[in-house]
Amino acid sequence: MNKHIKFVQGNEACVEGALYAGIDFFAGYPITPSTEVAELLAERLPRKGGKFIQMEDEIASMCAIIGASLTGHKVMTATSGPGFSLKQEALGYACMAEIPCVVVNVQRGGPSTGNPTHVSQGDVNQARWGTHGDHSIITLTASNHQDVFAMTVDAFNLAETYRTPVILLFDEAVGHMREKLVVPEEGEIPLVDRLRTSVGKGVDYHPYLPREDGRLPMSDFGGDHRYNVTGLFHDMWGFPSNNPGVVNGLLHHLVDKIENNVHAITRCREHYLEGAEYVLVSYGSSARSAIHLAKNRRERGEKIGVLELQSIWPFPEAMIRERCRGARAVIVVEMNMGQVMRHVKAAVDEPERVFLANRIDGHLITPTDIKKLLRVIQGRGV
Repeated sequence: MNKHIKFVQGNEACVEGALYAGIDFFAGYPITPSTEVAELLAERLPRKGGKFIQMEDEIASMCAIIGASLTGHKVMTATSGPGFSLKQEALGYACMAEIPCVVVNVQRGGPSTGNPTHVSQGDVNQARWGTHGDHSIITLTASNHQDVFAMTVDAFNLAETYRTPVILLFDEAVGHMREKLVVPEEGEIPLVDRLRTSVGKGVDYHPYLPREDGRLPMSDFGGDHRYNVTGLFHDMWGFPSNNPGVVNGLLHHLVDKIENNVHAITRCREHYLEGAEYVLVSYGSSARSAIHLAKNRRERGEKIGVLELQSIWPFPEAMIRERCRGARAVIVVEMNMGQVMRHVKAAVDEPERVFLANRIDGHLITPTDIKKLLRVIQGRGV
């Protein structure tokens, strides 16, 4: 495949990334503002030999991709806020059974039906804690279409590497605006394929016995090996167990395989951070306004920089602490009531110097909104 330059929606950039990464199964249910992902894959995926199915609801969609992943396929589903809520139980099952899959949530206003056609970033903490129990999760995001493409490819790679669900947390503004996308040549971005077991047919296979590097080789369900898959606490054969040692080891494994690899999972972009006295921490479409403001004020001599988060979970505490150290103030720019801001405060050395610039009314936060807060902070002598 040669490089192609396209003028696309963010949702279409996500589709291009999924196709590049090797998706061969998608199950979903239409919901604003993510519907274009399903519509485009319904057209494009069968052309490359993949399977598309519209399920009866979001619960069934999540269960369908879990089943398809177990049989060896790269899988994805897409939804928005209310549908994301419905997926949570099956998402927890995928965490427990260590099933690679990608879940796209193009955020809209909430709670409940909220505002289906307007932008929000209110699902950040739901992405982390929406399903019950102690677990860890990987959540990626992006502010522009080239990065939507890149993060989608990364999501598939990380899902296969860590045998885990990966959430792509986009938002309505990114999903529906149009801009340039350059689709790389085939092979330009490395892809992670399913790690399959080397244990031969008829030989005892342990589906939950990690290698020395922590990765778990898989066997396509229905293929050479028969094994148990359950949402219960289980041993290395996949059979349910309430043995305290087994339970303790399993939970530590589920969390540690992600939390101990924050350095490998963390993605961010730095804009004008050199010598920055004021650091704007942002993500998604909010970061576009933050970057615009920083560029404009730098040209006028003000030392403002932006740390754009492209991975939110696991939360990159050490990176934020390092990048924000020495700043006169840290301003978190997001479209909710401070979901990331609370974690930034917990990460930095001087939490009293962390402030929130936000909107929660369904409209994109603007550079002017951020500038107004910045002027108030500067007026206080910070």
